[in-house]
Amino acid sequence: MLFRNARLENSSSLTDFRIADGKFVELSTVKEDGTSALLPLPQEEVIDLGGKLVLPPFVEPHIHLDSALTAGEPRFNLSGTLFEGIDIWSERKHACTHEEVKERAFAALQMMAKNGVQFVRSHADCTDPKLTALRALCELRDELKGTMELQIVAFPQEGIHSFPNGKELIRKALEIGADVVGAIPHFEFTREYSVDSLNYIIELAQEFDVLVDVHCDEIDDGASRGLETLAARALETGLADRVTASHTTATHSYNNAYFSKLTRLLRMSEINFVCNPLVNTHLQGRFDTYPKRRGVTRVKELLEAGCNVAFGHDDVRDPWYPMGDGNPMDVTHMGIHVNQMMGYQQIMDSYKMVTHNAARCLHLEDNYGIAAGRPAHFIVLNADTWYDALNTRAEVLSSYHGGKLIAQTQPRLKEILF
Repeated sequence: MLFRNARLENSSSLTDFRIADGKFVELSTVKEDGTSALLPLPQEEVIDLGGKLVLPPFVEPHIHLDSALTAGEPRFNLSGTLFEGIDIWSERKHACTHEEVKERAFAALQMMAKNGVQFVRSHADCTDPKLTALRALCELRDELKGTMELQIVAFPQEGIHSFPNGKELIRKALEIGADVVGAIPHFEFTREYSVDSLNYIIELAQEFDVLVDVHCDEIDDGASRGLETLAARALETGLADRVTASHTTATHSYNNAYFSKLTRLLRMSEINFVCNPLVNTHLQGRFDTYPKRRGVTRVKELLEAGCNVAFGHDDVRDPWYPMGDGNPMDVTHMGIHVNQMMGYQQIMDSYKMVTHNAARCLHLEDNYGIAAGRPAHFIVLNADTWYDALNTRAEVLSSYHGGKLIAQTQPRLKEILF
């Protein structure tokens, strides 16, 4: 299959590319006279993209599919706090069944697929003696392989040391087949529990050879410093960029002298970061009167220090966040606003937060990116540049995974009648 006149990742020039056997085979820049080195082969299908923007597929680095689409069950989160959300989910999760979790998760994934997402990391609550959600999501992961790629995180929503048999449950989740191990140090009962929980999952990561993704310091408490422990363990063990620190909202409460010192360790450790701008601007600052904190990690400072930072959704219509349809453009739009990353080039580059940077968090490596020899995963947007796409919420016209069309959208018809 030959695709003509693609605008790859905001390029000023156009590119033709050929895919075969599910991979990118050849790419050629289109000359000013409209010609390129790639000519149609006999019987080959040719698709002219007409200068539309082509990107690697969107990557969702942080979502909770087990709780997706449960907003209002058994009640809405009226305080808007993380802690009320955990309380509500603690009640709701007892009603989860294997099939019910799969159905909701699949519905959420279909919404995300429509929006150009092909790779997803989902957390699964392991503070459930039956591990119902984790089993369901692992099964769904296996069923969807080759269409959408899922990583499942063994996530102890109510703590490891602060929940009965927490250590045994998270180990069991890895034995069942979780791809990533997580923790929630800021929700543990004590600072000692917090540190011990991080030490424990680092040991598990090495034993089971899995990645690490920690809900780290998702709180407005400047004394919450799980991040320094996580980064130090990543550095000492050599796990490095196999480790992701999600949220890290406490950094917006750290004094600048401490954060400056911490930045050196973060850079040395090579760990990844996921900022969840929609959810954390909603949840954080709830105990402030005025001034109110923005509620996100220090994205600009981390990027300037050379750290890898991605944007994620976190939640879609659940006890922590009552809205959303899994569109990475919404996450990016909010992210660049709240982090004051609104220079033209910053806007143009912001797509990387939900593509390349997010792919690094998932350790997709050579399985991702538009280059000869790599799997033909890509999306076509109804815009010429990311700047225009983000401004117009451009549709993802088509989404190809391994060269197979998995989703397509007809452009909306808009008419002005005056």
